[in-house]
Amino acid sequence: MSYLAGQPVLILKEGSSRNRGRDAQRSNITAAIIVSEVVKSTLGPRGMDKMLVDSLGDVTVTNDGATILDEIDVQNPAAKMMVEVAKTQDDEVGDGTTTAVVLAGELLKRAQNLLDDNVHPTTIVAGYKKAADRAVQILDSLGEPIKLEDKAALKKVAMTSMHSKGLGGVREHFADIAVTAILQVMEKRGDSWNADIDNIQLVKKEGKSMLDTELVKGVIVDKEVVHPGMPKQVKNAKVALLDAALEIEKTETSAEIRINDPTQMKAFLDEETHMMKEMVDKIKASGANVVLCQKGIDDTTQHFLAKEGVLAVRRIKKSDMEKLARATGGKIVTNLDDLKAPDLGKAGLVEEKKVGDDKMVFIQECKDPRSVSILIRAGLERLVDEAERALKDALSVVADVVHKPKVVTGAGAIEAELSKKLIDYAIKVGGREQLAIEAFAETLDTIPKTLADNAGLDPIDIMVSLRSAHQKKDGLTYGVDVFEGKIRDMRKQGVLEPVRVKEQAIKSAAEAASMILRVDDVIAAAKPPPSPPPRGGEPDY
Repeated sequence: MSYLAGQPVLILKEGSSRNRGRDAQRSNITAAIIVSEVVKSTLGPRGMDKMLVDSLGDVTVTNDGATILDEIDVQNPAAKMMVEVAKTQDDEVGDGTTTAVVLAGELLKRAQNLLDDNVHPTTIVAGYKKAADRAVQILDSLGEPIKLEDKAALKKVAMTSMHSKGLGGVREHFADIAVTAILQVMEKRGDSWNADIDNIQLVKKEGKSMLDTELVKGVIVDKEVVHPGMPKQVKNAKVALLDAALEIEKTETSAEIRINDPTQMKAFLDEETHMMKEMVDKIKASGANVVLCQKGIDDTTQHFLAKEGVLAVRRIKKSDMEKLARATGGKIVTNLDDLKAPDLGKAGLVEEKKVGDDKMVFIQECKDPRSVSILIRAGLERLVDEAERALKDALSVVADVVHKPKVVTGAGAIEAELSKKLIDYAIKVGGREQLAIEAFAETLDTIPKTLADNAGLDPIDIMVSLRSAHQKKDGLTYGVDVFEGKIRDMRKQGVLEPVRVKEQAIKSAAEAASMILRVDDVIAAAKPPPSPPPRGGEPDY
């Protein structure tokens, strides 16, 4: 609503609301800070877990930032942006979601103080942009190159990503699995290496313990062998991958067959059987002794395959078929007439196993699989889910190192060093932007401070000791040892993180904070009236 010559002029629809100027900025910043405070206490090895109960009563217990923000139903538009920060971080690098959200919240908190001192939002945004760009440059120069053959270093990176997960003594076992899996599926594209974690299948099954989680050099198909007369185990398997139905398909057009006497009926049925027998003969002629089919397999075809001693599985997911092709080296064939010996995949062992209550088919011992599987075991459903999240983080960080083979020291060490260097840079920039760059530098100090806070340490003592350590020549790798409660050389403790994760966290946080700061007007449409409850039957009198 606006006023013109004393007359109110209505522009917005009735019921719409408008919030502008300082009020809009303040409410947006407050909403974003609240979201960052939610995940702040989960940061680090001593971080706490959150229990999330959805509308159906399903419970999730986790300290994974992306999972927490994904599960909570956020309504405020500024808060939704913070959720997007976590999602972007998770999609891009798979780790560092909590760090990114905590940094974004802290940047906005410090921006609020600058706004109160009459620093213009665009000046703050420009300062944050310069600080973020400079921080990424410094990160790149401080990053320590790592060789992909150095399995010990890759294992340290994987273990660091799982430090905050409640895995107990299985962290090392999971790290070994993650490193072996990534090194198996990585491939060279041009001059650089790339590892796509979509080529690693994660299969969850309750039962046994986390230590029974295993890496399968091949693919696990969550189906059982189609016919009881088929072998349950095939060694030196030659695998036919079919995207064709092994059954007589009904014609698209409606047709009718007129039969005058019973012999014609028999001839018709015999011809169907003969066609199915021909299908099996074609499979046998190719030399295949295992058939993995994306579509259906008729009962009669199953019978003929069983007689030939062929193991068959049907209705396999398309994504699993693609993984099977990468693992066995076979080609997915859409027409049986095209099936030839060179199209077959190879596996050392194809076997049906009982896992928990279910039967599964393991295609394993593949020679050089470009796709592998991890069977995750744990005693509780919640633990299986948390183990999956931990493994995803470990796989993601090792894949990040493959993509950009540089690491930095974790435990707040790199943030403390970046903060120190950005303070020096701010003085050179000068002007009002200097205030924003200094605010950015102070924001980076939040990470070691939060680590100390979550571990029950005195954050002021820790920060004084950390700054003192980073003033020394060899202080670059000193961070917060939350277990010992003091500042130590975390490089020697094996706490390593990929440069790519830190870069993305800084970029995401700066962009989200800048976007929220530039908003000075929030216009919300009227909410639609609630729909009336459904009418029931006649009342009982």
